[in-house]
Amino acid sequence: MRFAKFCQTLSDKAGHPRTFQVALGLIVLWAATGPYFHYNDTWQLIINTSTTIVTFLMVFLIQNTQNRDNDILHLKLDELIRASKSAQNSVLSLEDLESKQLREMRKAYRKLGNADNEDPTHKVPDGESR
Repeated sequence: MRFAKFCQTLSDKAGHPRTFQVALGLIVLWAATGPYFHYNDTWQLIINTSTTIVTFLMVFLIQNTQNRDNDILHLKLDELIRASKSAQNSVLSLEDLESKQLREMRKAYRKLGNADNEDPTHKVPDGESR
């Protein structure tokens, strides 16, 4: 729980415009010092190492927050499916299916959607167009 909260807080701060401005400022500062250091290898190594470390850590941060957001979204959708009387509860466990089974289900749902669109008795709510 601590790690998830830490990642969420860090993700919120990393996505803030002020963080971008600070990062941009650091890059401008680094670039401005190039002539002073004669654009030597150490000067280049500083930016290469810094960006590599930040990128490496951000991959894990982003993956953690995406996994969490994805889980939350799925739980909300599962609750909507469960609460809907006309929904098929079998779709609540789709993550257990193989890719081939998912493709087959997707084709079946597309077919249902196409049949619904072609049905002349299908009424489109007022204000909406097909």
